[in-house]
Amino acid sequence: MSTPLPPLSLYIHTPWCIRKCPYCDFNSHQMDPKKLPEAEYLARLLKDLQEDSQWTFNRPVKSIFIGGGTPSLLSGDFYQALLDGIRSIVTLSEDIEITMEANPGAVEADRFKAYRAAGINRLSVGVQSFQDDKLTQLGRIHSSHNALAAIETLINAGFDNFNIDLMHGLPGQSIDDALFDLNTAISLNPTHLSWYQLTIEPNTEFYSQPPALPEEDILCDIIDAGQERIREAGFAQYEVSAYAKPNHQSQHNMNYWTFGDYLAIGAGAHGKITQPDGQIFRYRKVRQPNHYLDNNRLSTTAAIEPIETDDLPLEFLMNTLRLTQGFSTELYSQTTGQTLDTIQPKVEQAIQEQLLERIIVEGTDYIRPTHKGRVYLNELLERFLS
Repeated sequence: MSTPLPPLSLYIHTPWCIRKCPYCDFNSHQMDPKKLPEAEYLARLLKDLQEDSQWTFNRPVKSIFIGGGTPSLLSGDFYQALLDGIRSIVTLSEDIEITMEANPGAVEADRFKAYRAAGINRLSVGVQSFQDDKLTQLGRIHSSHNALAAIETLINAGFDNFNIDLMHGLPGQSIDDALFDLNTAISLNPTHLSWYQLTIEPNTEFYSQPPALPEEDILCDIIDAGQERIREAGFAQYEVSAYAKPNHQSQHNMNYWTFGDYLAIGAGAHGKITQPDGQIFRYRKVRQPNHYLDNNRLSTTAAIEPIETDDLPLEFLMNTLRLTQGFSTELYSQTTGQTLDTIQPKVEQAIQEQLLERIIVEGTDYIRPTHKGRVYLNELLERFLS
């Protein structure tokens, strides 16, 4: 009997923003919002999905995530037409989660009502900080006032499920600074918090001109104090940088982290697909928006790369060990087609080193990172290199 295919999601990439942030290494390109090629991009996205629909294998799409760039630069009419088009090409789950990223500097009340009417039912707001000096250092186009107004606007537009993105480890940040940001976010009653450390990535402005970041001991104190405050507010950590109120984990990201499948449309989007014969491949679309929109291009797929059998364990673990609950042995077999025997010696070694531990949840065996394993996650993963 064949193993059931994993759940399927859809990622949609919007490659434009008003200004490129100095820490951003995503596929985003500065563009005057008045010059956005909405009609052309809409047509290409739907053509893109039509091509990729061959990989649904009769599975419904359980979640959609619209990322960027700045998706909230595009109009409500654009998203109404896009989601209507998507519904005509693939089957959507009845309880589908549809998330859109929004920038507080690109928020309009009427537009948010239109997003909600189109079927978008979850927003992720890229606040990063509620302090103007920190926002300036990060190159953000919004102010703390804009951020607060954006949250009020989305609530009034009917969104009761939303995430606030915050960064810590910012230039000159103290523990009090970090707690101020968290307390402000918590006071706005989001259902989800993404609280992650600023990292300096290659091919960014910060990489060539790095700012002075907090010392390691200050950073550790910020993390400890911040996580305690988040717990006190009723959020449970379920991933390295993700915290949710009960039953409000990001379904889309949970599918990523449990090694699910996802279609990907839009300039530079990346997807992962499991075929009925068990072969798994990753694919990506052309990065440059003008190349993506080129009507002379028969396909927007830039590359399709199979995941080799020997690489599957590490691919699986790079996702699932981000989760505080880790993974079930059953999930490992279902999604990789391999038994746990393939990695058992390395798992046992990591358990001896107190990087992993076994737990039983409702009668199911799980392997999860310990606190030490989460702190040294990269070193833990290196043990599984083939």
